[in-house]
Amino acid sequence: MAIFSVEYAARLWSAVEEDGYERPVTDRLRYALRFLILIDLLAILPFYLAALGVGLDLRFLRALRLVRLFRLIKLARYSDALDKFLEVLRERKEKLAVAVAANLMLLIVASSAMYMVEHRAQPDVFPSIPETMWWGVITLTTVGYGDVVPITPLGQLVGAMVAVLGFGMFALPAALIATGFAAATGVDDASGDGDEANPGS
Repeated sequence: MAIFSVEYAARLWSAVEEDGYERPVTDRLRYALRFLILIDLLAILPFYLAALGVGLDLRFLRALRLVRLFRLIKLARYSDALDKFLEVLRERKEKLAVAVAANLMLLIVASSAMYMVEHRAQPDVFPSIPETMWWGVITLTTVGYGDVVPITPLGQLVGAMVAVLGFGMFALPAALIATGFAAATGVDDASGDGDEANPGS
């Protein structure tokens, strides 16, 4: 609470250093009415009201401190790597959308196949296709918690095939992002294939 309070006071005090907030009193008050600054005030207000003996239960306002986490988003403007990462996502969005759609289709097909094979043997474990999708996600991502497993030979065969398919398909979006990020950061030029390595081209 002391750190929050000091930060809040420091923000108000230094507000006049920002463009458009030159007047010491009125502009500080105007700055204090900004949304995130009001959130900061509401986050520390219950502590001081309780210290003054005010009997209101305002502990729910402390949850507003979570809004501070959104300020981390502002760090993106200072990070070249994160800017490049977002640029790669924009450039490769069509390929990523195709890869995600293919993974979703594979999930539906795999879950449907496993439901049809295992439902009679384990009706409580595989009660429906949507509930079987939990098994599908865990298997396709190769996490393998082991809480839901096929017990029939055919179900185990389907599970093995799905695990092998998932190893490649679910790695595809990561590979697209990695290659795009490598190209955006100029890693490809290090191989000597770029224009800088061959000035006469």
